Amino acid sequence: MTTNFPPQDYLPTESKLEGIQVYTPAPPDGGTRQPVVDFKCPQCGATTAYSAADGGLTCTHCAYFEPPEKSVVGKGAQEFEFTVETMQRAASGWGEARKEMACQSCGAVTTLPADTLTFTCAFCGSNKVIQREAPQDVLRPRFLVPFKIDAAECNRRTQSWLESSWMTPAGLKRLAALAAFTPVYLPYWTFDSVTQADWKAEVGHIETESYRENNQTKTRTVTRWRWESGNVQLNIDDLILPGTQRLSRLLLGRLQDFRLAELVPYEPKFLAGFQARAYDHPLEAAWEIAREQMREQTREACRAQASTTLIRNFSMNLDFSQETWRYILLPVYVAAYRFQSQPYQVMVNGQTGMVAGQMPVDWTKVWLVIAALLAPGVLLGLLGLLTLLLGGVGAVIGGFGLFLLVIGMIISLVILRKAMSLDDI
Repeated sequence: MTTNFPPQDYLPTESKLEGIQVYTPAPPDGGTRQPVVDFKCPQCGATTAYSAADGGLTCTHCAYFEPPEKSVVGKGAQEFEFTVETMQRAASGWGEARKEMACQSCGAVTTLPADTLTFTCAFCGSNKVIQREAPQDVLRPRFLVPFKIDAAECNRRTQSWLESSWMTPAGLKRLAALAAFTPVYLPYWTFDSVTQADWKAEVGHIETESYRENNQTKTRTVTRWRWESGNVQLNIDDLILPGTQRLSRLLLGRLQDFRLAELVPYEPKFLAGFQARAYDHPLEAAWEIAREQMREQTREACRAQASTTLIRNFSMNLDFSQETWRYILLPVYVAAYRFQSQPYQVMVNGQTGMVAGQMPVDWTKVWLVIAALLAPGVLLGLLGLLTLLLGGVGAVIGGFGLFLLVIGMIISLVILRKAMSLDDI
């Protein structure tokens, strides 16, 4: 009879029976599964949660506080090469017991602490969810940026943001029913690479030349095309891509000013009391998008080497090297608010406080402003036409009216695009 316990290649897992420890086989192929950790207060036994304000674990029942033990690694956070070995060795699992909620309205899949009893989708406000046990065989994030601001600060920033545009209805800040902010760690991929490209293209140079016509010397401009070539090497560092396709890339892009210098090693305690999303955009697919963005950056760098901006027949031979990746979690607050029975979504960067979201637009106000911008040009144009017919100085007045009309149309187009982007996701 062997006395070795637990057996080799077995890891502890969550037990449904108090006082009974359960072990399960470790993942195959050399992977390592994170053991499940429960966060219990050592004084009263209640569940503890991570505090964004203090950076440690806090018990809301007896005020016990466990100070943070994080060490900032920042840009020096470990990166992984695209090899089979590193993929197989990547640790898996959240490292704590969690539930998974799948929203039936918007499709969002969120993990929550295991003791959560009720859930409303933070992304659409729906209560129609399916509950299941969060899988422990997903790729584990290796680093994260902790929450820096709390929900109260999110409310203050959002209330200011709601009245930041004249295009919104009057009283929006006062009338908007802002829901509670939900802190969610969102998945992101970061990619590094060195791109090396050889390029060639025909580059146009505008020159002035003289010629004779009817015994007179005249000048004209011509474009001379010459072949040019060059070489570009770019060190692309921390290109960030969302690890989820179920959220608005437009809103996520507006929040994407995270300071990766504050990355810390992933620990399950950072997720205590918080929601988190596992990636649904796999590494390989995200890398293809990242390579295309790197390719475009390199193409622009090549074109910038040309002696002029007139370029045709451009070609480029591109090589990638030193390709590495990281799977990280970044902090975002999510909330929904209602205005005149319509739902709107707002997100706040949990590190910097940047606000992005949807706003209702008062289109009556927008169209009145556009009409006021176009009216002077239209009226002066009509006045110029009338005076021209009567033999006056209509050409001058009409020309000035046309100038004002063009300026008004340009400004109106900018306003219209801005208004359309306020409620766009």
